[in-house]
Amino acid sequence: MRTLAFQMPDRGSGGPTGPRISVGRPSRRAKTLLMTAGVLAVLAMLFVMFAGFWTDWLWYRSVQYTNVFTTTLWTKIGMFAVFGLLMAGAVGVNIWLAHRLRPPLSAMSLEQQSLDRYRMGIAPYKKWVLLGVTALVGLIAGASAAGQWRTWLLWVNGVPFGTADPQFGKDVSFYAFDLPWYRFLLSFGFAAVVLSLLAAALVHYLYGGLRLTTPGARATSQATGHLSVLLGLFVALKAVAYWLDRYGLAVKSGDFKATDNWTGLRYVDANAYLPAKTILFFIAAICAVLFFATLWRRTWQLPVIGFGLMVLSAILIGGLYPAIVQKFQVQPNEQAKETPYIKKNIDATRDAYDIADSEVSDYEGQSEASNEELREAANTTASIRLLDPNVVSPSFQQLQQVRSYYQFPATLDVDRYTTEDGAEQDTVIGLREININGITERNWINDHFKYTHGFGIVAGKGTEVASTGAPEFIEKNLPPTGELGEYEPRVYYGEKTTQYSIVGGPQKELDYISGSEEKTYSYKGDSGVSLESPVNRAAYAVAFGEPQIMYSGAIGDGSRVLYNRTPKERVEAVAPWLTIDGDPYPAEVDGRIQWLVDAYTTTNQYPYSSRTTLGETTADALTDGQRSVIAQQNRVNYIRNSVKATVDAYTGDVKLYQWDTNDPILKTWMKAFPDTVEPRGEIGDELMAHFRYPQDLFKVQRELLTRYHVTSASQFYSGSERWQVPDDPTHKGNAVPPYYLSMKMPDQEEQTFSLTTTFNPSGRETLGAFMAVNADARSEDYGTIRILKLPSNTTVSGPQQVQSRFNSDTDIANEINILQRGDSEIEYGNLLTVPLEGGLLYVEPVYVRGAGTNYPLLRKVLVTYGEETAFEDTLGEALNVVFGVDGTEGTPGEEEQPPGDEEEQPGGEEQPGGTPADPPASEDPTVQEALQDAQEAFETGQEALAEQDWEAYGQAQQDLEDALQRAAEAEQSADGGAEEGRREE
Repeated sequence: MRTLAFQMPDRGSGGPTGPRISVGRPSRRAKTLLMTAGVLAVLAMLFVMFAGFWTDWLWYRSVQYTNVFTTTLWTKIGMFAVFGLLMAGAVGVNIWLAHRLRPPLSAMSLEQQSLDRYRMGIAPYKKWVLLGVTALVGLIAGASAAGQWRTWLLWVNGVPFGTADPQFGKDVSFYAFDLPWYRFLLSFGFAAVVLSLLAAALVHYLYGGLRLTTPGARATSQATGHLSVLLGLFVALKAVAYWLDRYGLAVKSGDFKATDNWTGLRYVDANAYLPAKTILFFIAAICAVLFFATLWRRTWQLPVIGFGLMVLSAILIGGLYPAIVQKFQVQPNEQAKETPYIKKNIDATRDAYDIADSEVSDYEGQSEASNEELREAANTTASIRLLDPNVVSPSFQQLQQVRSYYQFPATLDVDRYTTEDGAEQDTVIGLREININGITERNWINDHFKYTHGFGIVAGKGTEVASTGAPEFIEKNLPPTGELGEYEPRVYYGEKTTQYSIVGGPQKELDYISGSEEKTYSYKGDSGVSLESPVNRAAYAVAFGEPQIMYSGAIGDGSRVLYNRTPKERVEAVAPWLTIDGDPYPAEVDGRIQWLVDAYTTTNQYPYSSRTTLGETTADALTDGQRSVIAQQNRVNYIRNSVKATVDAYTGDVKLYQWDTNDPILKTWMKAFPDTVEPRGEIGDELMAHFRYPQDLFKVQRELLTRYHVTSASQFYSGSERWQVPDDPTHKGNAVPPYYLSMKMPDQEEQTFSLTTTFNPSGRETLGAFMAVNADARSEDYGTIRILKLPSNTTVSGPQQVQSRFNSDTDIANEINILQRGDSEIEYGNLLTVPLEGGLLYVEPVYVRGAGTNYPLLRKVLVTYGEETAFEDTLGEALNVVFGVDGTEGTPGEEEQPPGDEEEQPGGEEQPGGTPADPPASEDPTVQEALQDAQEAFETGQEALAEQDWEAYGQAQQDLEDALQRAAEAEQSADGGAEEGRREE
């Protein structure tokens, strides 16, 4: 071999030559350093991967759901391995076969001479290229297949629904469990054949089996046979696809009658597309046989003709013919043609969304009862909830936050608790959760070691407020006091607790502050993952991106890390096959705070049932990012509240209870993940008392009932009875939310905890219907949907019209202007609707957010019935005015108080933000001085409250209490002296 030496030319006789540049090999030391760095980099990457896997395993072990982790993991690994190897094998075998079938000699042509260079370049690395290509496609295919683990588990564990579809007579489980798996296999087969075909064609071309510009035959007989078999497999798979498409028509979505959610066959599907798919199946099968026949005939003439006929048939039979049927048979008489299919859709949709048993009854919307009868009925028909959980959160925050590092959710929850007199009371409830953004001194120790948990329940009566307009608390203060009794108040797991905490070690936690004393605490639960092991500490240092976990002295014996702390996160992690309701709510159960979480099983493969989009359907005026549903499938056409879950706010323990014992999807998942869901009988009585009908399911059902409350195909087709969910009159652009309310429908004898909503006729603002579902899980009537349908020509006002009437009333407007004087703001509460003796009663609380207080207080109540409207200080007064009844008849749950009579507070003080009760006038100088001191202390406290200076506020409250105590003692002393003087006389 010749070597070429290049030298710089001389720049002159005897001139110096250019410098010599010598490029040597790296030294042994450099090689060692490079190899060491490479090994360390690989080890670091492997440890990062290990850390993610290891921390996941530790977390599932801590919550005692390791079978969920292992079942999911092994299913993914199995799917990855099997389908990765199948894809790699299919592509690799075809590459090898194409290379083996290459011609011994390539034709002499410019094309082949150009390819020779590539063949020579690849020759030394053929095995590595083969392994690299097959490994790459195998990894991609395996990763894609691993994502189908749910499809596999549903198919292999499927349980029959016991319901057959009306077109093919197959059990619904075929569509829900089998058909998705068959479609996955089909798509995998198509991918394998297409990749094999491309790889084989490329190899054949590279080695001369295929020729594009070389004169003579374009392909060798070996290449022809090989590629024809692959094309035959492709066409055979297309035949299978045509056959499965027949069943796919039962779950096909499309536009029909002003809806894009229609699912199932229509006339043109059953009478044109279905026969066309069957015919195309046979044509494709014959065409596949023709391709396979090229192994003997060695010509593509017949297969190409057959393939052309298949494509032409697909255009004519699969496209043109259905269009002709639609145009000339269906459109001239669409209602008659579509009626049988509309009926199938109605029945399937009502069954899939569990609304088939909805009770629809006519309701006049006008009452013939006397005013006295109406006023009396108002006392017993409903416990009107004046406390709006969406409005009063700032009141809870200001009055019961106590410290800036506590917080309440923006929307509180509604539950039921038994009062001291044994009656059940609708209650607005929230937890005082930790808020690290409110910590004065932010650092790693404070954020993750010291401020670790919230403290206590705060609950207010739903139907009553204090005389100041503030919530009437039945559980309050820190530490908690009230009617709920003794319970574990510490909240380590909550809706707004998103950061990790390290507890139980040498670093003490802040429990709460009593006066000026900090109470400390050390976590005593067994939740979380131990950090005593160096491996665990290293893994979590990597997982959290926090190296201090490795070496911090605040971590030691007993230290445990708590994370994944929101109830929705925990339930979704231990049951990744469930859709999680957007509104977990807390309850005090058996001396512990439990988060109650509703969960759903769903599918979008229920034949003939129309689909809905969960994210859109469950959105309303109260929905925010925190309260959005966690959906495994966003578009569904079947849903059941099959599981009710609990999460302990102290230990984080998660329990899943089988709620719907008939749901086949839940039974299927229980087969796949045995021992994860406890039987319904394990639910205790106290826990059952707090379960309620879930809001997200109710929103989905009400959206479907706007169309599917009718069972007549002709009415559905005409759309004359279609409803719409009204916009919230106080939150424009958002649907009115459903409201929890204890009330009774006309056919009920006593009040029941219910979830209610209203409907407008489509395109109108009058009231079309009222809907309520029994939300009390203890009731035998639980889940029964009752709909009161108003006459089509009704003039009963809907929510928006009621609000408009209120806003346009001159007298009310004047009072509103008075309430808004200064910097005060008006906030409108929930506009509740209650059926009352044939008519509809509307009640809306009106809050005022005064300057300096920065939280709403209930000041007025709006009541509308028929054409009468009242705007009074209390609900009882407003009802009296509306019904023209004199007197002060009480309303269940509301205590009428004389003007100026303030609620008595412990120690003689009012709740923060209120005013102290006016003491009796006295001429005693000592009393007057004490009262002056009390007034000054109150004003100081209000200033401290506005500035959120809690230390100054606490001192002011103490001064206020001392001053009032001195005034009381001086008054008693004066009264005692006067009494003694009278006795002497």
